[in-house]
Amino acid sequence: MAGIVPLLNHFTYRNNELYCEDIPVANLAEKYGTPLYVYSQAAILKQLQALQEAFSELKPLVCYSVKANSNLSILRLLAEHGSGFDVVSGGELKRVSVAGGQARQTVFAGVGKTDEEIAAGLTAGVLMFNVESEEELDAIVRVAQSKKIQAPVALRINPDVDPKTHRYISTGHKESKFGMDIQRSLLLAEKFKGSESIKMIGIHMHIGSQITSTTPYSSAAAKSVDIITRLREMGHPIDWFNMGGGFGISYDGKTSPSISEFAAAVIPSIRKTGCRLVMEPGRVIVGNAGILISRVIYTKVSGEKRFLIQDAAMNDLIRPSLYESFHGIWPVKVPAGFPSPPDDFETSRINGTKLCDVVGPVCESGDFLAQDRALPPLNRGELLAIFSAGAYGMTMASNYNSRPRPAELLVNGSGVVVARRRETFDDLIAEELNPLS
Repeated sequence: MAGIVPLLNHFTYRNNELYCEDIPVANLAEKYGTPLYVYSQAAILKQLQALQEAFSELKPLVCYSVKANSNLSILRLLAEHGSGFDVVSGGELKRVSVAGGQARQTVFAGVGKTDEEIAAGLTAGVLMFNVESEEELDAIVRVAQSKKIQAPVALRINPDVDPKTHRYISTGHKESKFGMDIQRSLLLAEKFKGSESIKMIGIHMHIGSQITSTTPYSSAAAKSVDIITRLREMGHPIDWFNMGGGFGISYDGKTSPSISEFAAAVIPSIRKTGCRLVMEPGRVIVGNAGILISRVIYTKVSGEKRFLIQDAAMNDLIRPSLYESFHGIWPVKVPAGFPSPPDDFETSRINGTKLCDVVGPVCESGDFLAQDRALPPLNRGELLAIFSAGAYGMTMASNYNSRPRPAELLVNGSGVVVARRRETFDDLIAEELNPLS
């Protein structure tokens, strides 16, 4: 059982039945339908507190990355417990405002900020803009001048380290869509020293996502010491080091570095700069705090392949199709004779299990949640839990095949908040009716 603690967190099996905190998951599925996202409030707050404590020496401002899961109930919960926010669009900034987040504790990131978004950030009073290119800084200067506001900025610098993660979520290389290489950043800083329209208060080094080694972080932090020194010598008041986020989590029950291990990798270098720390974690806070519940529709044998067809699809959770990512999957109610769940979701071949592809109803061959996965025999109507679905699940969901998106629940002990109601067919067509009326 010890091997799965990082994954299950506050989801536990009692008498072979899955609970979220103190509530049987099957009861939630029965009342609210499937597919269904279920989040544990205790799991979310546990991770936030772990970050705040592990980095406490650097007086960290934890700016939760809204793109990981932007549900208003989760944003409100985090704001109430001292979290700031990392936003990458005007829409996310709006969500933070509605949820009670503070603009002065919000970092505005993203490679394609429009003039309208820059203006919105300035008006709101965000802590800083992470600057990703020379033209973006020109745009910030232009908008700041028009509004007669000095814009606080941090240069996003690529330290040219390899985070050894999926190519779609690796951002720390010199040649990247995101940020600027070190030399270009220093030239840009030289160009804008003494500017009345911007105030360069920090640097930003987000090197990627789902990073399961501390080495890239220690390498990036070490490079920051010289960069910050050189920027200060130019006259820039660098007070903040923004290390981004990207801490990896366990998706299969195997161990991954703890938050304290990530902290130990960067604190010695950042301590030398005297900077206060900003971080932008997302997945590590909500990833293992959420599950997706689905119900078996059919089982099918085709040639040598077995298929388990259930009602959650790639439009509900696209990570397996997009990133070839792994999610632990196990029955909500475990048949007699099977563990609840196995120690290792990825390799476990328990007597009585059969390899099958867990697929959805969407008309795409890429519509799968797992391939060649060992599962107990399951029948029509039985429930599956797809673990580690709290991050980049609902935020990347779509209405492909005109499928309504799932409901979302936030569980606190024995209480439940409907954080988002299930969409209806009427919701799907509401924005298109006027031209036909």
